Amino acid sequence: MADEVRVPIRGDADLVVARAEARAMAQELGFPRPDPTLIATAISEIARNIVVHAGRGEIVLRPFDEEDRYGLTVIARDDGPGIRDLDAALRDDYSGRGGLGLGLPGARRLMDDFDVRSDPENGTTVTMRKWRHHDQLARRREERRRRE
Repeated sequence: MADEVRVPIRGDADLVVARAEARAMAQELGFPRPDPTLIATAISEIARNIVVHAGRGEIVLRPFDEEDRYGLTVIARDDGPGIRDLDAALRDDYSGRGGLGLGLPGARRLMDDFDVRSDPENGTTVTMRKWRHHDQLARRREERRRRE
């Protein structure tokens, strides 16, 4: 498996690529259903924000492996104008440009860890993680072996 996958985001077609890459990496990492779909959905929300608010950016997918857990880190970055009111943008009832307001808060609910940094000079960077404990991975692999 690749250590890192980078997907440039310039338009709607790139959302499909980013979703597919994330789903494939999550499956390779051994995430059970529905986690690959949840990760792909979170990426859709964030990538849509890149297209609408910044015009272009990038999604970076990285597997991680720590002492007690493993998973997938998603970094979405753009060089756009930043988010004027980050606290408001993280509320469920907020809509920046007439959308449904599900972008940032929706992605945050789907992932285990979520961080967003934004300012007018550096754009916006969203870092999200979905993870599993190592013992969950071992159980999943054992279940697969038994079925084969």
